[in-house]
Amino acid sequence: MANPAPSERLVEHDALILAAGQAGTLSGQFTRLDWLVVIGYLVVTTLIGSLMAGKQATIRDFFLGGRKLPWYAVCGSNIATEISAVTFVCVPAVVCGPTGNFTYLQLGLIGSMLAKIIVGFVFVPAFYEREIYSPYDYMANQLGERARSVTTFLFILGGSLAQGSRVYLTALILDLIIGPSVFGGLQERTGVSTLVWSIYTIGALSVVWTWIGGITTVIWTDVILFLVFLIGAFVALAAAIGKLPGGLGEFWSVGWGAKEAGPWGKFTLFDFSLSPTKEFTIWTAAIASTWGGLGAFGTDQMMAQRIFCCKGQRDAQIAVIASSTSQVIALIMLLVGVALYAFYLRYPLTGEAARLVAEKGDRIFPVFIIEQLPPGICGLVIAGIFAAAISTLVSVVASFSQTSLAAFYLPWRRRRLLAAGQDASLDSAMKDPGLVHLSRVLVLVWGLILCLMAQVADLASGQFPQILNLALAMAGYTGGAILAGFMLAFVRLNITARGYTWSAPLSVFVVFALVWHEPWANIVCWAGAAVLLMTWMWSQARERTHAAKARDELGATVVAPPVQTVLLLAGIALMLIISHYGFFDARTDPVTGKVRYATLAWPWFVPIGSSVAFSWGYLLARRKT
Repeated sequence: MANPAPSERLVEHDALILAAGQAGTLSGQFTRLDWLVVIGYLVVTTLIGSLMAGKQATIRDFFLGGRKLPWYAVCGSNIATEISAVTFVCVPAVVCGPTGNFTYLQLGLIGSMLAKIIVGFVFVPAFYEREIYSPYDYMANQLGERARSVTTFLFILGGSLAQGSRVYLTALILDLIIGPSVFGGLQERTGVSTLVWSIYTIGALSVVWTWIGGITTVIWTDVILFLVFLIGAFVALAAAIGKLPGGLGEFWSVGWGAKEAGPWGKFTLFDFSLSPTKEFTIWTAAIASTWGGLGAFGTDQMMAQRIFCCKGQRDAQIAVIASSTSQVIALIMLLVGVALYAFYLRYPLTGEAARLVAEKGDRIFPVFIIEQLPPGICGLVIAGIFAAAISTLVSVVASFSQTSLAAFYLPWRRRRLLAAGQDASLDSAMKDPGLVHLSRVLVLVWGLILCLMAQVADLASGQFPQILNLALAMAGYTGGAILAGFMLAFVRLNITARGYTWSAPLSVFVVFALVWHEPWANIVCWAGAAVLLMTWMWSQARERTHAAKARDELGATVVAPPVQTVLLLAGIALMLIISHYGFFDARTDPVTGKVRYATLAWPWFVPIGSSVAFSWGYLLARRKT
């Protein structure tokens, strides 16, 4: 059946929301007490964040919290950001499915923990060699300003789609629960859907929270959020088990007896499959998840920004490693999934709730919260989900604001100061109090952009359902290239970022080619190949024109220029071959006759991308003069 047009899909969505409210299945059961809890939580959190923020006189205060925040606050903030609202809602749904089990936890217990230990003992000391604001500053110090521009662009590209999608998914959940009762009147008067109002409400609160006190407010509100997450997780688990007539005994027996989920039923933890198309295996956890975690916790500014706010290197190391306790919440939410499975096995969903869950399985936990949790407790859990969405967006807009300021505005300002004969040092530029005002403007701009990206994700989910998955994995598409930039800087190869300028986009296209094999994807790959080749040839022509200057001022190439051209052509050819022929087994769909390729599991995106970006980044580089 053909996909509905965007306008038709929005009409269907609005009708579904209104039907849910009219039927009293979801929003109709959200009581005044629940509203009081949600509003009270947001007000108290805002007041505490404001009181803890202090004076924001410089961008050092705004983006680094004056480098005086305690490790336990940074640790709690890291956990709250890592355990997003989408994770809080979707992890129970993973286990609640017929074949769902605990194999998801392998990625955290093995991959995330190992990655955080490595980041703590390797990355953090490197970052504390001098005062910097992001991993991209470190790369710029070692490889040159071009490295900062490339990594900042990649971070914004991957982050805007990935985080915009998360805002959309959370807004969709909130809209299903409270949209009709809150925004129904606005929808009737303006014609703007309740979902859009939900998205921009999250966006507005996020911008205000960031304006109040910069990263200090972000971190302390995240600490409160972490506590709410913890309480909400335990409450949800206790409520779900308490609803079972057999209590804890029934919970264990039903979970253990679900043999279609694995040898130990729902509690099956390890999967030793060697298939690179499976996300949750022991090998994916040990290799891919660990490798990817280095990028997620060490070079993704959304997470890494907090590292730079600690009082010193030791506190930063403790904060990073101690945040491994986030797996406690993940484990609780997996147990919630087992409880939901047992509950709905005994009491199957009916009516509008069954329809909503059948349409999207991730809704099963929100449906349970609204239908089964008592007033007040329901409001507390929903407040946690709502605040998690705000926390995620606050972290993103703060990191986007800081990185774009450092990569694009400050270099321009320093050039202006130099032209005027004034002190153009970085320290002088950073102490300008007007930068705090500009930072707040950038926060507003990025907040609006991310809300727009959430709307784009909504439209894409209707016309092209797989595009939403692409957006959710987008950080992995660019994360490998960013991690490679750090490694090129860290190992001190005495090179510039010249080769990295081409290897970073090449790595993104290689990962893209491994995943997508549709005709439109081939066009994207060919277009990318053409742009890479043309910019390379243009650069080579300029360097040949100024050959003496290139040798004396730019440094000698790592290998001969003609060889570098051949190497780049080889990388482009590899990408095009993968895009056209695929890398894994292809099978013909018996119904449509269309060839379908097995898809590479997303945890492998970063290892493959970083390997390509590092290798070609070195081979295409120039040595420092």
